[in-house]
Amino acid sequence: MLFEPLTLRDVTLRNRIAVSPMCQYSCEDGFATDWHLVHLGSRAVGGAGLVMTEATAVEARGRISPQDLGIWQDGHLPALSRIAQFISEQGAVPGMQLAHAGRKASTIRPWAGEGPIGEAEGGWRTVGPSPVAFAEGYPAPEPMSREAIASVIGAFGEAAERARAAGFRIVEIHAAHGYLLHQFLSPISNRRSDEYGGSFENRTRLVREVVRAVRTGWPERLPIIVRVSATDWLDGGWDIEQTVELARLLRADGADLIDCSSGGIVKTAKVPFGPGYQTGFAERIRREAGIKTGAVGLITSAHQAEHVLRTGQADLVILARQLLRDPYWPLHAAKELGDEAGWPNQYLRAR
Repeated sequence: MLFEPLTLRDVTLRNRIAVSPMCQYSCEDGFATDWHLVHLGSRAVGGAGLVMTEATAVEARGRISPQDLGIWQDGHLPALSRIAQFISEQGAVPGMQLAHAGRKASTIRPWAGEGPIGEAEGGWRTVGPSPVAFAEGYPAPEPMSREAIASVIGAFGEAAERARAAGFRIVEIHAAHGYLLHQFLSPISNRRSDEYGGSFENRTRLVREVVRAVRTGWPERLPIIVRVSATDWLDGGWDIEQTVELARLLRADGADLIDCSSGGIVKTAKVPFGPGYQTGFAERIRREAGIKTGAVGLITSAHQAEHVLRTGQADLVILARQLLRDPYWPLHAAKELGDEAGWPNQYLRAR
């Protein structure tokens, strides 16, 4: 099944292998570089069906680090268009993850250290649902007004329109890993008492409004994916039961697939890492919410990926670090499973 096509609306992936969004921390002012062209292009050459950009900020203050990719202005489009075109030419579908980091923004890129960057060092004031810091040593974010919330919703919609103009055929809305939309979902970070806080309906309001705003300007024939953290791994936090209910609502709002991850709302959560530790979430959401799902998290072998699909746990297998180690993993997986993958003509003599 790993090499069977998957159709979402009018878009057909050549197989069920997706490149997970992975930050590269290699931009200046949000502009993609040749690094991004080669990084994403090699995964398309390597046989993946869907190649997604890293978290791409819909606002400058929504970047995780100052070196994050952005799509908050039209000037970002030429470099992104070149990347989308190259991915398409290799037979893969180009996708873009739209994101806002909220209180986890303005941080040091990983190989340079850890923690927030102060405004005096080129950082910026972060925003969030409530003035609750992510962790010790992080500043409390500025609580977002209704006007600020409306502005972010509009920014997601405008970013999707730019993504389409650049040639991307799938967008993923990032509502996981402790970033802004997840911050509104989780009672751990959302202490509001207005229509965006408190009840399940109120805490899910922002992500639903974002999905609807994106769907309004995104062509009906093109799919929308939503990445969620299925659980905070904390008592009293966001959990799988709420995620299932949210997935039902997102399906009605125009989402086509749920990308099922977990965690990220705080540093101290104890996550039971292990091979395929999140696939059970994808299976339950798929079964109970009646929507296609993608499984992600420590999926490393061809037979493991095939098992996830054959047992009905997910419709798509989303790989991250394994595709950093081996951009050509899909080609090797096809050989291991006795199937065919789309080798580029230039590499056929190595098949």
